[in-house]
Amino acid sequence: MNARFLKSQSNCNLRHIKLVNCFFFMVLEMVVAIVPVYAVPCLGLPSNIVSENPASGAFPLVQNKKAAPIYLDKADHVGVLRAANDLQADIERVTGVKAELTTTTAPAAKSVVIVGTLGKSPLVDGLVKSGKIKTDAISGKWESFIIATVKKPLSGVDQALVIVGSDKRGTIYGIYEISEQIGVSPWYWWADVPAQHHDVLAIKSGTYVQGPPAVKYRGIFINDEDPCLGGWSREKFGGVNSKMYTHMFELILRLRGNYLWPAMWGKAFNEDDPENPRLADEYGVVMGTSHHEPMMRAQQEWTKKHAQYGNGQWNYLTNEAGLKKFWADGIERNKNYENLVTMGMRGDGDMAMPDAGGIEANKKLLERIMADQQDIIAKHLNSDVSKVPQLWAIFTEVQKYYDAGLKIPEDVTLLFTDDNVGSLRRLPSAEDRKRRGGSGIYFHMDMNGGPFSYKWLNSNPLPKIWEQMNLAMEYGADRIWIVNVGDLKPLEVPIEFFLRMAWNPKAVDKDKIAEYQRRWAEREFGKEHAAEIADIVSKYAKYNNWRKPELLTSKTFSLVNYREAERVSQAWNDILIKAEKVNDVLPQNQRDAFYQLALHPIRACGNLTELYIAAGRNELFASQRRASANAEAVRVRELFKKDQEISDYYNKTLAGGKWSHMMDQTHIGYTNWESPKTNVMPKVTELTLPDTADFGVAVEGSTDAWPGSTSEATLPPLDSLNRQRSYIEVFARGSKPIQFKSFADQPWITLAEEKAPGAFGNDRRIWVDIDWKKAPAG
Repeated sequence: MNARFLKSQSNCNLRHIKLVNCFFFMVLEMVVAIVPVYAVPCLGLPSNIVSENPASGAFPLVQNKKAAPIYLDKADHVGVLRAANDLQADIERVTGVKAELTTTTAPAAKSVVIVGTLGKSPLVDGLVKSGKIKTDAISGKWESFIIATVKKPLSGVDQALVIVGSDKRGTIYGIYEISEQIGVSPWYWWADVPAQHHDVLAIKSGTYVQGPPAVKYRGIFINDEDPCLGGWSREKFGGVNSKMYTHMFELILRLRGNYLWPAMWGKAFNEDDPENPRLADEYGVVMGTSHHEPMMRAQQEWTKKHAQYGNGQWNYLTNEAGLKKFWADGIERNKNYENLVTMGMRGDGDMAMPDAGGIEANKKLLERIMADQQDIIAKHLNSDVSKVPQLWAIFTEVQKYYDAGLKIPEDVTLLFTDDNVGSLRRLPSAEDRKRRGGSGIYFHMDMNGGPFSYKWLNSNPLPKIWEQMNLAMEYGADRIWIVNVGDLKPLEVPIEFFLRMAWNPKAVDKDKIAEYQRRWAEREFGKEHAAEIADIVSKYAKYNNWRKPELLTSKTFSLVNYREAERVSQAWNDILIKAEKVNDVLPQNQRDAFYQLALHPIRACGNLTELYIAAGRNELFASQRRASANAEAVRVRELFKKDQEISDYYNKTLAGGKWSHMMDQTHIGYTNWESPKTNVMPKVTELTLPDTADFGVAVEGSTDAWPGSTSEATLPPLDSLNRQRSYIEVFARGSKPIQFKSFADQPWITLAEEKAPGAFGNDRRIWVDIDWKKAPAG
């Protein structure tokens, strides 16, 4: 049947569009149960212990413009003393009041903050011995702490807030817990999150215990760090050196992490700046090297010095003595620091190991390499190698050797990996779970390599991370969690989620992820807009995971089927409008942080999506000989320019230029996994238009246009169950305006006209719908 006609008032012929396959269905009513979601704390302690309205018995941290002094024993770990200075600074950030900090004699105050590590602080050990505080809950445990209010702990002191750690990091985590509770974000420096001012800070009376963490080693891998973090660090600190790394060490500890694989693109952490490993150890961060850099040696060290070791070949079959010496030098150099040693061997530059003669020969060679490496560790570090944390990364081709029966020393942790895009390749078996060394996971939030790279902005939705890492936990991969985070920025949100989950996965289950995101937003920006901010931040990561930004092309989202490109564009536009509205009402001092954590990725990724949709329209419209193809070409150029403007604002204006170079990563114009040297605008086509008022017609579901196509113009099926509608588009093919009228030949077919999507305002879309009450049966 003829569904409708287009009547031309130009010289074009009438076009007839067929509407076929109208189906009718019965729809059953459904009852949906709605289950309420209960909020639970997910960051830090499971309850808020700080109040501005001190109840009876609460500890007055700051009151009447006076702060309780902080008291430590000078015999405690240097890292603990340093973190106590951070607490002093954090209290001042929130209240404007600076607390006294002393490590010698007890301060002359009625209320005192006492900080110390069991077995390292005579001050705290004395409190335990006198029965003033009980530490059975943490004694002998890994990285655990107690925060407790204690009456009359010392002579002349009426009450104390006591922070006790089972070990160095336990105490540090307790200190930073107070910092976060009073309102200092772990991201106060790395994302410019301001502390909100409070005149009074009181700690609720009680004893609060945390630890040990679910995962023993929890860390990040700085990788693919040029041009962004590398360029930024060279400009701001003179290099990727200890001046930069101390900021990173502090962040890791504030996030309850403890482990770092340092930047390694042309860099050697231990040799570029000798202060790097010393300060990492002083702060309390366990250092390692990446999955392909064994025995505490960076690949760059071999690149620079290989001629000094045997014949200079990275091949154990031909240069065993040289490699043993190279590795022994690394262990000897770092023996006084806390390390987690990467074992095994891959090819130079993260390539496959040179073949030794087939899979069995390769297995035997790797077994010999690890046995020799343990001999080196026993000689230079600890004769009991089981006391030295070690890992073997089962990465890419290495997995086939393990699956084929490769024997790994019992005390080496098996580090399983994902597929480079966040899906785990393998989990520990029942036999794996019996091993002393346990198992762990190497995860990716950033990737440089085949089959594709993604290094620009966050495309890691929290539910995906939770689903995969929950599997890891359920299968016993709980010794090490390490995640590739590229430049660190702009992956602030998923990094924290990953490390918080590693500390206590039970605090976040699949039904609590949204609440976790809301609590995060409330911590950073306050309660008023927390729900909106959490929603837009979670949605932009979700949208980026539909197709990672680097993989977008002009053909990614369909322009003719299911209005896919329009719906994607609308989704981005909706959250951009929400983000802009929130930004407009936030206090000025929160806007830099909001830009980094929410507004920038939404603007940038939304703009990039629009760029590729416009490029797709230009390509499609040119093939249909639409005059509007030229307007889409102009739009592509505008959006490409805007992309650079967005990056320039981040680099040059945001926070006074603090983050210069952090948005230098190219992301437009990939043709393979390698980053383009510069952003490359998508190709566009411009038409030479005739001086006519000719028009053409296109229908939903087809890239063809009429006149011109030999096929029949047919709309997709419409049915009474889905009640969908379909459309026809009418457009100029010449330089002159067109005029037309549309009508249907059946009373139960309805038409509605509007502007067609795209940059050119004269293309028209005519919606075709069915009045199902009037439509004939059949």
